[in-house]
Amino acid sequence: MAEEEILGQLQESTRDARRLQRQTLEAILARNGGVRYLQPYAVINDAGDPPLDLESFRRRVPISSYDDYADYIRRMADGDTSSLLSVDPLLCFFNSSGTSTLRPKMIPYFDSKESKDASNLAHQASAVFLRRLFPPRPTISKILWFIYAGNVTRTKGDLKVMAATAYPMQTNGPSASRLFSLCASPPQVLKSAEVHQQMYCHLLCGLRNYSSIDAIRAPYAIGLIRAFDLLESKWKQLCRDIECGTVSLEITEPTLRDAMEEFLDGPNYDTASRIRAICEGGTWGGIFSKLWPNLRYVSCVTTGSMKQYYPKLKYYAGEVPLLGGDYFASECAIAINLDRLQPPETTRYVVMPNSAYFEFLPFDFATLQVGKETVDISSVEIGRTYEVVVTTFRGLYRYRLGDVVRVVGFHNAAPEIEFLTRTPKGVDEYATERELMLAMEDFQTRTGVEIIEFTSCWKMGSSSTTPKQNLVIFVEVNGACERVVLQGMCASIESFLGGVYKGKRRDGELDPLEMCVVKSGSFDLLTRAAMDNGAPGSQYKLPKILRSDELVRILKHSVILTVSSDE
Repeated sequence: MAEEEILGQLQESTRDARRLQRQTLEAILARNGGVRYLQPYAVINDAGDPPLDLESFRRRVPISSYDDYADYIRRMADGDTSSLLSVDPLLCFFNSSGTSTLRPKMIPYFDSKESKDASNLAHQASAVFLRRLFPPRPTISKILWFIYAGNVTRTKGDLKVMAATAYPMQTNGPSASRLFSLCASPPQVLKSAEVHQQMYCHLLCGLRNYSSIDAIRAPYAIGLIRAFDLLESKWKQLCRDIECGTVSLEITEPTLRDAMEEFLDGPNYDTASRIRAICEGGTWGGIFSKLWPNLRYVSCVTTGSMKQYYPKLKYYAGEVPLLGGDYFASECAIAINLDRLQPPETTRYVVMPNSAYFEFLPFDFATLQVGKETVDISSVEIGRTYEVVVTTFRGLYRYRLGDVVRVVGFHNAAPEIEFLTRTPKGVDEYATERELMLAMEDFQTRTGVEIIEFTSCWKMGSSSTTPKQNLVIFVEVNGACERVVLQGMCASIESFLGGVYKGKRRDGELDPLEMCVVKSGSFDLLTRAAMDNGAPGSQYKLPKILRSDELVRILKHSVILTVSSDE
C-alpha cells in the first residue's frame, strides 16, 4: 500500500470516529456474539443477530477485568478449543509487559482478520511517519534493536506463550525475514532465551559493525537503560572480544557462541581501538553519536512509568533525536503518536477508532475513584481523566486496561490522549504511580542524589490492636546518601502524594512513610525473578507499586538503610 493511501485511511478513520466505533462493535458482536463468555448477557437475539444499539450492549455486558477471564484462559491453555472467548483460532498467548505480581497475565491472541487489518493500519501509519522523518538509506540501514524474542514457553495444551514483540520473529514468513534483515544482530541472538547474554551480544554486534547502525530501538526506555548500564560496566570486555575475534566465556549458550564467533569474523584491531579510545574518556554524555557516527535516532516508549528514564537517555543520546513510541498494548492497538519528536511530558496519542470499541470510565485523582458509568469516544471531554475500557476482536469485552489517560484534544473526531498512570488496585492503595514518580523526581532535584531505580509497596503494621498500613519506598541510589538527607525528604515525598493519602495520614489511619535504601544491583534481582516466572525480557516494566510478597521479600533482604517521615 502506498504511503499516501495509508495516511488517507488513517485520516478517514479519525474523521467520523463515532460511526466507525459503532461499526467496529457491530463487527465484533457479529463475529463473536455467541461465544461462551457472552452467552449469559444475551447479546444475541432470537434471530441470531447482535443488538444494533451501543446502549443495550453496555447495559447488558458488565465491565470486566482479567480475573473475569482467568478460568477461560486456563481452560484454553490446557487445550479447550471450544468458542470460549472467540470463534477464531487461538494462535498463542502474550505475556503482559509489566506486572506488580510475580507472574504476568496471559493475553489470548486469536487469528482475527479484522484485528490484523486494524493493527496493520496502525503499524503501517507509524512506519510512514518514521520514514518521513528519516528516509531510508541504502547502505546504512541496520537497527541496534534490543529485542528478546526467544523466551517462549508452552502451556499444557501446547500453545506458545511469549511477548507480543516476539511474535513477528517467531513466525516463518516474509515479515520475520524482513525484521531479521533490519537488525544488527543475527537471528540466533534475537531468538535466544538467555536475556542477559542476548543483551551483551546485541551490544557486541552493534559495536563490531558500528558504521552500519542507523537507529537504536527498544520497546521501552528501561530496556535501553539496562543495555547501556551493561555497556558502561563491560566495555573493556567487549573491546577484547572484537580485538580477538572471539566472544567472552560469559556467553555460555552454545547457539549464541557459534553465531557470535561467525559474526565477529576474526580479529578487528582498528574497531576495538576506536571503541576503547571513546570509552576510556569516561564521559558518557552523547556516547551514542560517538560510538555510532551514522546514528540518526533512538526510539522507545518514554511515557508513563518510563518517563523517569528519559533524562538519562537524553544524556546518552546528546544531539541524537530521542523518539517516542506508540500506545500499543498486548490486548490491542490503542493509539498512535503523530509527533514522535515530542518529549514524554507533551506526548499525545491519537486513539484509533477501528482497532477496538473504546469506552472511558471517569477517574478522579482527588478521590482515586473511577465512575460507574462509561462514556463513549465522542463524549469524552478535554481536560478530563479516564480509565480506558476496550472491547476487542480478540475476546475481551468491556475490559479494563488499567490505564488512566487525560484527553488533551482531538485529531479530527478521534480523542488525543496523554498517558498518565496505572489505576490503583483495590481500596487499600492511597497513592498512584504518577504521584510517586513526581515525588521521586522532586527528591532527585532537591538533593542531587541520582536515583537508579525505585518501587514501593503497602505494608500492614504489626499492632495487634489497631494495625495500620504504611507506604514503603525502596530506592537504589548512585553513591552514598546521608541519613539526614533521607529523613528530610520523607516528609517532602509525602507532600507530593494526593489528597486521599494526606487525609488518611491526618486522621491517623496510616503510619509514617518509610524509605528503604537497597544495595546496588537489587533491582536486577527483582527483574530476574520476574523473568524467571515468565515476564518478557523485551517488554518487562518494573511496576512502581509491588503486590507480590515474594518480590517485596527480595528487596527487603537487600535493605541497607531505613528511615521514616516521623524521625
